[in-house]
Amino acid sequence: MSSAQHIENPDVILIGSGVMSATLGAVLKNLQPDLKVQLYEVTEELAQESSNGWNNAGTGHAGICELSYTPNRGDDGEVNVAKAIEIFEQFEQSKYFWGYAARNGLIDDPKKFVSPVPHISFVYGQEQVDFLRSRHKRMSAHHFFSSMEYTEDRETILKWAPLLLAGRDDTPIAATKVDGGTDVNFGTLSQMLVEWLGEQAGCGYATRHRVVDLTKTPDGSWGVKVKNLETGRTFYNTAKFVFIGAGGGSLPLLQKSGIEESRGYGGFPVGGQWLVCHKPEIVEQHVAKVYGMSPGAAPTMAVPHLDTRIINGKKALLFGPYAAWTTKFLHKGGSYFDLPGSVRWDNIASLIKVGLHNIPLVQYLIQQGTQSMNIRMGELRNFYPDAKNEDWELIDAGIRVQAIKQVDGDAGIVHFGTEVLSSADRSISALLGASPGASVSVNIILEIVRECFSHLLETDEGHARMKEMIPSYDESLVDSSKAKRQATLSKQAEKSLKLI
Repeated sequence: MSSAQHIENPDVILIGSGVMSATLGAVLKNLQPDLKVQLYEVTEELAQESSNGWNNAGTGHAGICELSYTPNRGDDGEVNVAKAIEIFEQFEQSKYFWGYAARNGLIDDPKKFVSPVPHISFVYGQEQVDFLRSRHKRMSAHHFFSSMEYTEDRETILKWAPLLLAGRDDTPIAATKVDGGTDVNFGTLSQMLVEWLGEQAGCGYATRHRVVDLTKTPDGSWGVKVKNLETGRTFYNTAKFVFIGAGGGSLPLLQKSGIEESRGYGGFPVGGQWLVCHKPEIVEQHVAKVYGMSPGAAPTMAVPHLDTRIINGKKALLFGPYAAWTTKFLHKGGSYFDLPGSVRWDNIASLIKVGLHNIPLVQYLIQQGTQSMNIRMGELRNFYPDAKNEDWELIDAGIRVQAIKQVDGDAGIVHFGTEVLSSADRSISALLGASPGASVSVNIILEIVRECFSHLLETDEGHARMKEMIPSYDESLVDSSKAKRQATLSKQAEKSLKLI
């Protein structure tokens, strides 16, 4: 599966076909229409790793229901919601760009990748109820979350999400709901953007092509060594700029680049699994993404949730994720030698320290990976008490490689989140990390464009093009004085995406 043309010596080479590479390619081509771009993907189909529908929870992460973005109380005893506000604004940028893409033919039908699904936070036990009440008080006071509803009333929760009440005891419960949430198939979105890119003049993509090495050339460009996995032939291409958006495969390629900025970085892979239900009589009762509280040692991306998923037009319920220990960096294209193969003299201290100082996390991953089906179902029953084993199946999810880096000389920090790493000369960038990456992909790509393609934004024409793609570019919508503008831009995007 490749485009009709292969671009020799392009301006930009993109490695990986997930949502990050797809978004960067689309943004740059719209920003500079004569730009030449070539993309390489190792798998047979596009976007089969972290962006794939079944490897990604598909929550349009807007800080609405994810309790992990509001974990701490402030000095006044109330929940600190600053992170949720930040994530919401970043997701709005993604939504604005997707709306632009729908209006301008970059994607043919937004219903193929995004659907309206309410976002619910659900808690049980008095301590969690008190937390959620405080969270709602703080969040609903901001215009981003003014539509958020809160209730401790069981009849109301029964109407919002009936499965949460089926068979439940009298433990105190509470929930918040925002109707404006989304379910997003980032794999389909990525495929559409890459296929659009491949149709543009001076652009191409090729699957079953693995980038095996990166070398800086005397003129400052990058020599990219590529292996055609169909024929076994190895060839070279060169580009002025390289983006490594290969998910778990980014770290090994970053190390091969030899740039100074990559020194000391390591990777900590976390595998995942989901419980999935396809039975219509159960699936149709639950139309929501319901997030709960994170287990103590769990990484951010392992916060339990019971979700409506719409993939290729079909509804299903998904619960999880269940984390697991692995040494692979990629779900489909990885090897169990990925982790040991990533060890270098400059990062070995970080890796050892992660092992020694994150023993609860390692224990958690091993325990999760060896759970029986009955234990997994027991966790599901915290959300859906009447869940029956025979209605659910266990499937593998994607792998997320958490970036390990040095901070203030302290080696061995597991960095949950997304990390953008660029060389000093701005000729190469790499993306490391995990959630909420896909949902805030446009904000991340904007960071790369500002860093490495700032000259395109300095002209009046370039600035106007970026504002057309992302109307809130170079302004903040957080202040209450921007509430009306934010509402207008959001409504415009939602109409373009057929969400309203």
